[in-house]
Amino acid sequence: MATEFSVVIPTYNRLDVLPEVIQALAGQREAPAFELIVVDDGSSDGTADWLKRSSPGLPVRVVTQPNRGPAAARNQGIDLAKGRLVAFLGDDTVPAPDWLATHARAHRERRAPCAVVGYTRWHPRMRLNPFLRFINEKGLQFGYALITNREDVPFNFFYSSNVSLPRELLQAERFDERFPRPAWEDTELGYRLKRRQGMHLAYCPEAVAAHDHATPLQRFIARQEMVGYFAVLFARIHPELRGFLGLGPGGPPPLPARGRQLVREWTARRAESLPIPMPGVWKKLLRYHYVSGLHRGWAERDRPLAKDTRNTQIAVGDSAR
Repeated sequence: MATEFSVVIPTYNRLDVLPEVIQALAGQREAPAFELIVVDDGSSDGTADWLKRSSPGLPVRVVTQPNRGPAAARNQGIDLAKGRLVAFLGDDTVPAPDWLATHARAHRERRAPCAVVGYTRWHPRMRLNPFLRFINEKGLQFGYALITNREDVPFNFFYSSNVSLPRELLQAERFDERFPRPAWEDTELGYRLKRRQGMHLAYCPEAVAAHDHATPLQRFIARQEMVGYFAVLFARIHPELRGFLGLGPGGPPPLPARGRQLVREWTARRAESLPIPMPGVWKKLLRYHYVSGLHRGWAERDRPLAKDTRNTQIAVGDSAR
């Protein structure tokens, strides 16, 4: 039987969750013929050894590489893929039993070239609080509550933790390996796929995966700083998106007063474990750290960009065509 899907999982030091992810794939119901490709991105927690000796109940192709980031790891998976469609899944996102069947049905029901993004919720074993719900729905980690048209979703909802698309699109546009961390690398690809390949992005909330990743406020603050930093790289590659990324002609906006920021951080941390929604405080608090990352990235903007050896279609500073 021909392989319909290639499921690609990049992984780095998530041996605490990865076995559950793979077992969930082994238990998929009514799934089309699929292969599983796991790319170990230089893990140091024993992932490579576990993959060698495990018997998950389905064939798994494993490739290892020195730590180069999720963009490079996904490109490795694309190189190995044989399926007509490629589905990307996070190493900490556990798919529901009908996850792949739902992605397959979504593609059958839509015209090509189409990408389908599913719904990634928090894992049931995580202790949910208003902050986690806020970042999952309001555009900071994910932004599902902001989607107004499920059949015409903007490029910035191209979430590589739960998305599928034709392999031929990925052969035309690769992940840009100049993004070494999990920040903007999937959004940037989604932008090129829409602009250059005419991909339309659909949202299928029935394709569910459960995200098991501890995300306290302090960790998410650090993430926002990193996202702001790499937003400057995104803007250097696509200067037409500076406004979208929060950059003006002269660079980032000024940082708000530090005193107010300290009050917001104190308030948010004190209330983190309480069932008290504070969307206004969280939004301003996280915006501050995003802008702080913008400032740091802007200060280093004159550093030469590394050549993207896997996606030669884009030169430094070249806008999407």
